[in-house]
Amino acid sequence: MNSSKRKKIIIIGPAYPYRGGNSLFVTKTYEVLQTDFDVKIFNYKLLYPSLLFPGTTQFDKSDQQVFKVPNERLVNSISLFNWFSVAKKIKQEKPDLIIFDWWHPFFGLCHGTISRLLNTEFKDRMLFITENVVSHEANRIDKFLTKIGIGNASMFLALSDKVVKELNRFSKGKKIYRSELPIYNCYEGDDSVAISELKTKLGVEANHNVLLFFGYVRKYKGLDILLESFSEILAKHPDTYLLVVGEFYDNPDLYKNIIKKKNIGEHVILINEFVPNEEVYKYYQVSDVVILPYRSATQSGILNIAYGFNKPVIVTDVGGLGEFVDNEKTGIIIQPDSTQEIIDGYERFLFLKDKINFAKNIIVHNGQNSFNNLPNVISEIINEISE
Repeated sequence: MNSSKRKKIIIIGPAYPYRGGNSLFVTKTYEVLQTDFDVKIFNYKLLYPSLLFPGTTQFDKSDQQVFKVPNERLVNSISLFNWFSVAKKIKQEKPDLIIFDWWHPFFGLCHGTISRLLNTEFKDRMLFITENVVSHEANRIDKFLTKIGIGNASMFLALSDKVVKELNRFSKGKKIYRSELPIYNCYEGDDSVAISELKTKLGVEANHNVLLFFGYVRKYKGLDILLESFSEILAKHPDTYLLVVGEFYDNPDLYKNIIKKKNIGEHVILINEFVPNEEVYKYYQVSDVVILPYRSATQSGILNIAYGFNKPVIVTDVGGLGEFVDNEKTGIIIQPDSTQEIIDGYERFLFLKDKINFAKNIIVHNGQNSFNNLPNVISEIINEISE
């Protein structure tokens, strides 16, 4: 074991210049651990081959960098020769703990091979933090790659009870620790700009309600169900706007056709682009509530960004989403795959918004976020390894 006072940890996962929730999570993990440990991030020099990435770019083009922490771009997700060199580099570092950030079966061969090459010397020192076990649209190949990818883990750290249940199918009795996603309060606002001014720029009147759907668009996120329900919401509440902000990974025509069919275009604002960090605040600050009408999920960084702005949420009770919402205190929990549930959930929010201090409840909730305890969990793991 490393004899230095500060134990050494290597994290294998994406970080700046890559964008997105996984990079943000690895960044926050580094930040919360680096005070107590000697932490290095072994980042990717190739994350996804461009042909397999559905968005415009994998890289963060923002002026305001919330992901930027020290890292070494070493890992190529599709190169066998690279995996040998990465394993060799890790052995030379002699870490006390190796953390693999796991979220998608695509990395099964990469993570599986690197961890296999480390298995003799570091058999008890490989922690897989599982944001997700298998993808939301998993098939047999995904499940096979997942078994390969996480098969050499010494132990796991799951970020929701839903993930714990999924891990039980793959963990082979290995210990599973528990944490959650951090609160993402890193997106700075601009207090000098009034909310009414931000609304005006979007074409929304100052006294109108705004419902926000944020993040990249794929079928499992249920935007189509939300759009189908929105005409009935408008019939009862014509002062409501739906703000859809995020890059479409699906064909946007599917959603535009619903908007046209339902004749709701005047009250639906579509912003089909990845939002730079410095502009995120604009959409959250103008919004009254953030909605996640997902068909499936484990947990969601979008929810934790909303909490970072002290904004209440309406979420479907799928995967781990409901675990992180205090119903009718920090948000509203509804059932999935139902336009009526969305309508009723929004009605319930409007009824409660002037009766319950959602923001105050969210601040209390944020203070209890278990991610803040991660250094203690990691210390416990390293102490158990040392025994």
